[in-house]
Amino acid sequence: MFLKKIAITGAVAGLMGSAAFAEGHGAMCGPEGQSIRILASDFPAIHAVVDQGEANCGAAAGEFARNHTTEARQIMNAALTPNPAEYTSVILANSTLTQLMNDDLVRPLNDLVEKYSDNVKPNQLITIGGDVMAVAFMANAQHLFVRQDILEQAGVTKVPETYDELLAAAEAIRAAGIMEHPLVMNMQVGWNIGESFNLVFLAHGGEFFKPGTAEPTVNSEAGVAALETLKKLVEYAHPDYLTQASNETQGLWEAGQAALGIMWGSRGAAILDDEGSTPDVTGNTVLSKAPSVEPGGIPGATLWWDGITISRNVSDEEAEATFAALVSGMTPEMVAANNDDAVWLLDGFTPGPAAAGVAATAQGGAKPYPMIPQIGIMHNALGNELVDFLKGAESAEQALADVEAAYTTAAKEAGFLQ
Repeated sequence: MFLKKIAITGAVAGLMGSAAFAEGHGAMCGPEGQSIRILASDFPAIHAVVDQGEANCGAAAGEFARNHTTEARQIMNAALTPNPAEYTSVILANSTLTQLMNDDLVRPLNDLVEKYSDNVKPNQLITIGGDVMAVAFMANAQHLFVRQDILEQAGVTKVPETYDELLAAAEAIRAAGIMEHPLVMNMQVGWNIGESFNLVFLAHGGEFFKPGTAEPTVNSEAGVAALETLKKLVEYAHPDYLTQASNETQGLWEAGQAALGIMWGSRGAAILDDEGSTPDVTGNTVLSKAPSVEPGGIPGATLWWDGITISRNVSDEEAEATFAALVSGMTPEMVAANNDDAVWLLDGFTPGPAAAGVAATAQGGAKPYPMIPQIGIMHNALGNELVDFLKGAESAEQALADVEAAYTTAAKEAGFLQ
C-alpha cells in the first residue's frame, strides 16, 4: 500500500509558467498494431487531447477506444485491477492519482518520458519519490464567476473578493428583486459537497490531518467556520443545490438563472462561447479569483492538474503505444485549436478570458489539492456526513465529529490508522 506522503513537483509548482519551448513536435506513435483504451472524464479539454492523439496515431493502432464518462472516478480502480486491465490509460487529476497509486495500478513513466521527451516538458511531470507517475497537460480550479451587468443593477460596484463581499452581493441582488437565488455552487451530495467544504476550509487556514500523521483534524475552529460560511452561501443557492454538479450549475448560468457562481475554470470556455446561452449572459460574465476570508487571504480553492497515467496491468507494448499516442496530442497546434478550453500547461497557450479565474486564483496563493494517500477517505467522509448540517438537522460540531468518526473507521480498515 502507498503510505508515504506524496511530494509533488512539476505541474502545480510551475502552474502558469509554460509556453516558452520551441515547436516541432513530431507524432511518434510507438509500437504498431496495439490496443489503446482510454478512460477519462467528459469535458472539452480532455476530448481535445484524446482526439488529437487518435488523429496522429489511431491508424497505427490495432484499436483506439475511449470512454469519456462522469463516472470515471468511481470505476477506475475496478477497471484497472484485472490483468490485463480494461484500459491502458486513465486521464485523471490530483486526487485520483493517489486513488490508483494506493492500489498499485499505474506504472512509473520515466523510461517513456525519456524516449518521447520531444513531446513532454519538465513542467508537465508529476514526480513522486523519484518516479514520474503522470504527465499533466492542464491546470484547473474552482473560482468565482460573476454577471457584471447584474452586479451593476444591484448597486454592487466591484467584483467580490471575500466571502463576506460575496454574501453581500448576493443579498443586494435578492433585495433588488433581480434574482431570489443568484448563487450557484457544485454542491451535489457526495464528492462535490466534500470538495466545496475543502475550498472554504482551506481559505480558513484549515488542516485536514495532524502533521505527519493520518489523524483527522477537521473538527476544528477552521472546520466550524467553513461550515458556517457554506451554510450562509447556500441560503442564496437554488433550492435543489444538493443535486447540482458541474453540468447543472453551467446550465443554470447559461440559462441566465444565476449571477454569482463558484464553478470549475474548465467550464469557462463553454460558458463564454456563443452556444447554449445568450449575448447578455456571455457578454457580461467575468471569471475572477476565488474568494478568500480576508482581503488578500488564501483563495478558497484547490489547484488541480489533469494528466495521463498508464496502467500497470497491460503489456509494455500497449503501454508505450498508449503513452506515445496521448503525448503526441499535446502539441501547440492542438492548443491553438482549443486555446480557450483549458489553462494548458503546453507550448503555445495564450491565456484569455476563460483562463483568467484559474490564473488569478493560482497567483493569489491557492493551495494544491492534497496529494496524500488518505485524502480520498476524508473526502468521501465529508461528502457523506455534511448533508444533515446543511439541512439544519445537526450542528457544525456534530457534523464534523461524524466526519471524523466515519473517516477513522475507514482509515483503520485501509491501514492508515491503528
